[in-house]
Amino acid sequence: MAKFKYKTQMYSNLHANIKNIYADAAEEAKKIGIADELAKLKAEGRGTFGLTGGVSGCPAPLRDDVLEYTHKEAKAVKGLAGYVEEMRYMVKDFYGAEYDVCPTATCEAGINVCYTSMFMPPIVGSGETYRARYLAPLEKHFHHQGGYGRPFPPKYKDIIANRGCTAGELSMQGKRQNGLDVVVTPLEGANYDNHGIQYFPAPLLSDVKGEPNRAVIEEYAARHATMLSGITSIGYDTPGYGYGDHDAEGTPILQKVLADVAHKYDVPYVVDCAWGLPFVGHDIRKTGADAIVYSMDKATGSSICGMIIGKEDVMVNARRAMGFHGNRYGSLSSYGKAVSVAFDPGKEGLLGALAAMRVLKDKPEIMTKPVDGMYDIVVDEFQKGLPAEILKGFTFTKSYNSCAVEVNYEKTWADGKMGVPIFSIEDMYGGTNIFQEGIGAMGMVPTIAYDGNIYISTGLNTLDDAGNLIEDRTRLAIKGLVALIKITCKYAGILD
Repeated sequence: MAKFKYKTQMYSNLHANIKNIYADAAEEAKKIGIADELAKLKAEGRGTFGLTGGVSGCPAPLRDDVLEYTHKEAKAVKGLAGYVEEMRYMVKDFYGAEYDVCPTATCEAGINVCYTSMFMPPIVGSGETYRARYLAPLEKHFHHQGGYGRPFPPKYKDIIANRGCTAGELSMQGKRQNGLDVVVTPLEGANYDNHGIQYFPAPLLSDVKGEPNRAVIEEYAARHATMLSGITSIGYDTPGYGYGDHDAEGTPILQKVLADVAHKYDVPYVVDCAWGLPFVGHDIRKTGADAIVYSMDKATGSSICGMIIGKEDVMVNARRAMGFHGNRYGSLSSYGKAVSVAFDPGKEGLLGALAAMRVLKDKPEIMTKPVDGMYDIVVDEFQKGLPAEILKGFTFTKSYNSCAVEVNYEKTWADGKMGVPIFSIEDMYGGTNIFQEGIGAMGMVPTIAYDGNIYISTGLNTLDDAGNLIEDRTRLAIKGLVALIKITCKYAGILD
C-alpha cells in the first residue's frame, strides 16, 4: 500500500477503500471461525456476541441470579418505594450514613436529574433568571457530561454538534438546560490533534497527570467564579481516559483535584461513571465527589436502569425531582409524581438494578474474575497478531471499575510518525469509524473504539448464564478485532 505524507491523505484513502476494508473483514471472520460461532448462537436463539458489556441499544443478557430475582418479584404486589428504600440502606451500609441513592430510567436521565437539581439556576420567582456555568474537562465522551450547557468559549460551540445531543426535531435546543453554560476546559498533558475520516480534534489523554492540572482547574474556576455552579467529569480509572495517574490507594488524582476545586467554590462535583460498577469501582468516599451516576445495564449486569449515588445534602433535590423524597399519602418514603417523573425506571428497572447491586456488594468476584481472564486473552492475541514495531505503541490496562480492558494506541503516533488510524467520535456518529463498523461487518457487536482508545468488556454472550467467562468465544472476538486493525493498517500505508 502507498505511504502518505499527510494524515488527511491517509484518512482519505481509508474512506475511499472503506467497502474493501469491510469486505476483507467479513472474509477474515469466516477464516477465523467467527461466522461458524455466529451460526451456532443464531441456532440457539441467542443472537450475536461482541466486544462490549452492553450498550443502550444492545443490552447484555441477564445472568441467572438477576433473572430469578426479577421473575420472582415481578409476580409480587409491592409498593415500589420499598425497593428504593432497600437500595438506600445498601448504599448507606457500604459507603456510610451520609450517602443516599436515586434510581432513574437511564444513566443519561440521571445526569439530567443531577444537573437540573444541582447546576441549573432556579427558574421560579419574578424577574429574569440568571445564567450559571459548570466546568467540564475536554475529555472523551464530552457530549454526555458536557452536552447540557451552551459551550463556552464560543470557539467550542460546534464541539458536540453531531454527537447525539443536538440531533432531531429539537436540534436547536438539544438537551441543553435553561440558563446553563458549560466551560470547556482543556487539560494539561492532553493532545487534541485532528484525526479521523470525519477530521475532528481527538482527545488523546494518556499523558494527563492529576496535580499538574490543579492549576488549570483552579484558573478556570476563578475566571468563572461569579457564575460557577458545578464541576463534572468522567469517572473511569484508566490512562486513555486521562485517569491513569493514581494515588497510593489507586484513586485517580485528577478526580480528587476536581473535587477539591469544586468544594473550594462550594459547588458540587458530579461524576459520569456510566460504564462503572457501584461498590466495586470509583469510590466516591476517596475521590470526594458529591454525586456519581451509573448506567446499570452496561457493566453491572442489570436490566436497563440508571443510578445516582451521592452525599445526602445534594441528593435531597435529586430525590425530590424523582418523587422519592417527601410526603406522598402521609409517608416520608415516596414513589410519586415530580418534575422528573418521565425518568421513572419502573418496576423491572428497579428489580434488575437491585439484584445487580446485591451481587456487587456481597459477591464482587462474580463480576471481577472474568476481567482477569479477558485481560490475558487480549494481551496474548495482540502480541501474536501485531508486529512488534507497532505493538510497542500499545498499552493494555485492566479496569475492574468497568469490567474492561483498555487498549490504547496513542503512542503509535510518537515521534511524528504515522500510527494506527485514530477515529474521532464524529466518525462514530457519521458511520465512518472503521474499528466499530468493521466489527459489525464481521457480524459481531463492536465496542467504543475512538480517540485512539478501544474499551473491551465482558457481557455480550462472552459470559455464560452464571457470569463465567466463555474463553473460546472471547478469544474469537479479540482475534477479529486484531485482524481488523491489521487490515485497516494496510490500507493506511503503515503495514505492508
